Amino acid sequence: MKPPLHLVLLRPEIPPNTGNIGRMCAVTGCVLHLVHPLGFKIDDAKLRRAGMDYWHELDVRHHADWEAFLASPGRPERLWLFTTKTSNGLWDVRFEEGDGLVFGSESCGAAPEVHEWFGRDREVKVPHFNDKTRSLNLSTACGIATYEALRQIKRGGLS
Repeated sequence: MKPPLHLVLLRPEIPPNTGNIGRMCAVTGCVLHLVHPLGFKIDDAKLRRAGMDYWHELDVRHHADWEAFLASPGRPERLWLFTTKTSNGLWDVRFEEGDGLVFGSESCGAAPEVHEWFGRDREVKVPHFNDKTRSLNLSTACGIATYEALRQIKRGGLS
């Protein structure tokens, strides 16, 4: 069965964030891609606690780096980079089944070469309603983006 979405975490650093995202992927049937290096050990207790007992239900794929992810078999064809460095809003994107939602690390986002690979038309931002704040927590942003994409896929696009 084709997964509805692929969530791609670039160099995640905080185990509970990755655990929460993994749990969400298990619940929604999405694939989780972890692009190394990770800022923690995959058997970290905090990761397991956040993911609870869902980790065994998860389709998680590890990639040595961004280039290895791009070269991997079965990677999603359409990718979207979530970043605070764009004006393209989440609600203006038309997501499709099998898309990949890519998120940078908690402390520094995505590397410049990743931004270059995407170009402006494939970068997207979760809307902010307070100009005094910098960004959302990674697992919160992933949840918002995932459920908006799933809503669109279930409805057959934007309505």
